[in-house]
Amino acid sequence: MKNGYRILTMLCFALMGSSLVYAQAIPAAVRPLNFSVFGGATGDYTGLAGGRNLGITAGADMGFRPYHLFYFSVEARGTYPVDQGSIDGQENFLFGGRVQRYYNRFRPYADFLYGRAKINYVNGGYPNPGGTLLFISSISNVFAFGGGLDYVLTPHFDLKVDAQFEHLSTPVTTSGAIYSKPITVGVVYHFGDPALP
Repeated sequence: MKNGYRILTMLCFALMGSSLVYAQAIPAAVRPLNFSVFGGATGDYTGLAGGRNLGITAGADMGFRPYHLFYFSVEARGTYPVDQGSIDGQENFLFGGRVQRYYNRFRPYADFLYGRAKINYVNGGYPNPGGTLLFISSISNVFAFGGGLDYVLTPHFDLKVDAQFEHLSTPVTTSGAIYSKPITVGVVYHFGDPALP
């Protein structure tokens, strides 16, 4: 019985390896899915009393076949502040859709993302508008839209510049909302063998 499991396991690995080799042999223009990951440094204007963060953003994209020269993908990303500044620190996890267009090495895109965020109020907390409560942290849904530009350096690496506009709910403002504006500069790595357009 143990030998049967070993043979089955070896067969699965052999099939998986051959499918990966085959997937890399398919031209990028006809490959059904493309995968990439990205990471970078993020400066965030948090939208609360002039707050600023310095953070790290990382994410992944799964792209589909192009449709009339537009490339659609689903994206997941997260941001974590390494420096929360003197007002508030915002960390989040977002996912959503992205559409991109290729112009030789320039690849501008637009995205719409949704997720959850945690706002940590530093220096002992932040008061609500009435001054009756002091908040240490709060959790919020996030609605974000933005865009950016990937610039192709090599078939596997791009330089990324990304900007988002994020709506977060908070109990410490009279409107109940703040608008965060993170800007990220980083790199993208493409798996497989993407061809330059």
